[in-house]
Amino acid sequence: MKRILITGAAGFLGSHLCDRFIKEGYFVIGMDNLITGDLKNIEHLFKLENFEFYHHDITKFVHVPGKLDYILHFASPASPIDYLKIPIQTLKVGSLGTHNLLGLARVKKARILIASTSEVYGDPLVHPQTEEYYGNVNTIGPRGVYDEAKRFQESITMAYHTFHGVETRIVRIFNTYGPRMRLNDGRVIPAFIGQAIRGEDLTIFGDGMQTRSFCYVDDQVEGIYRLLHSDYVNPVNIGNPDEIKVDENGVVGGGVHLRPEQVEELVKERGDDVIFFDGRNAYEAKIGKFKNAIVPDVQTSHDFIAEIQSGKYDDIKDKPIVTYCTGGIRCEILSAIMVDNGFKEVYQIEG
Repeated sequence: MKRILITGAAGFLGSHLCDRFIKEGYFVIGMDNLITGDLKNIEHLFKLENFEFYHHDITKFVHVPGKLDYILHFASPASPIDYLKIPIQTLKVGSLGTHNLLGLARVKKARILIASTSEVYGDPLVHPQTEEYYGNVNTIGPRGVYDEAKRFQESITMAYHTFHGVETRIVRIFNTYGPRMRLNDGRVIPAFIGQAIRGEDLTIFGDGMQTRSFCYVDDQVEGIYRLLHSDYVNPVNIGNPDEIKVDENGVVGGGVHLRPEQVEELVKERGDDVIFFDGRNAYEAKIGKFKNAIVPDVQTSHDFIAEIQSGKYDDIKDKPIVTYCTGGIRCEILSAIMVDNGFKEVYQIEG
C-alpha cells in the first residue's frame, strides 16, 4: 500500500485530499498543528485502519517512521484574516516548514507536491494569469507575508529538485470553494453564505469590478491528484479559467434572477419554448427534476463547462433557458458561463 503524508490535513483543502487518497487506497498520514485547521474536518477518518494523525508543527523537525511514497505540503494559513493575524507563523511554515519537508522527501526518496498560490502573482496586471507571467508584487504590503512565503517556497522546492534531485511538483491554487470552508474565512463565497444565513445584506468589497475565478473543491482535488502523478516539474495553475465579476445583484453577466412565481409566468407566456437546464451533478439530479428538463450527465463543474462548450446545445441557444441548482453560488457561475458561450436568454431560479 502506498503511503502519503498530507500536511495541513485538518484544513479545508487538506481534509478533502485526505478523503481522496483514502478513496484511492493509500495509507494516509495526516499532520496539522491545528492553528487554523479543525479536527471536525477529518474526525470521520479516525476509525479507519489506513489513516493516522500527528498533531505537529512542521516548522519543527519532522519525523515520520517507515517508508513514504508521497508528501503533499498544504500546511499554511490561506485566509487573509488568518495570515494578517499570524504573520510570523505564515512566513515560517512557508520557509522553515517547507525546508523540513523537502529534507524528509530527500531522505525518504518520496515525491513531494507543494501548495503554492495565485497570490505569487501579487496584484496582477495580466488577466487571466499564465505560468509565464512573473507578477506585480509588493514584498512589504499587508499580504506580503503570505505572498513571499509562497514565492520562497517555490524557489527552495525547485532548488531541491535541481541540486538534490528530489522529485517535486508545484501547484498554484486559484480561488477554490466548497464544504468545510469556514464562514469567517474572509473570502467572497463563505462571506456571502455567512451573511445570507444570518439574514444580513451581502457586502461587496470595492466597486464590484474586480474579477475572480471560482473552482469547486472536487475539481481542485482532481487537478492536484493528476499533477502529483504526472512528470511535470514546473509550476501549474489549477483553477477555473473563466473569471467573473460580482456586484450587489450577483454575478455580472449571469442569468436573470427569477422568483418561482416569475418562472410560472414565463412558462405561461412562452410555453414549450422554455427549457429547464439542470445545473446539479448526476447524483443530485436523481432527487427530482423539472418535467422535460435537460440533465447533463456530469459530476463536476469542470464537466459541466466542457459540456456547455462542446456545442452539444447550440440548437437551443436562442430559446429561454431556466437554470436551477442545489446551491445558488454554483448556478450564478454556470449561468454566467452559458451567457459567455452565446446563450441569448438565460434565467436562474432564486433560492
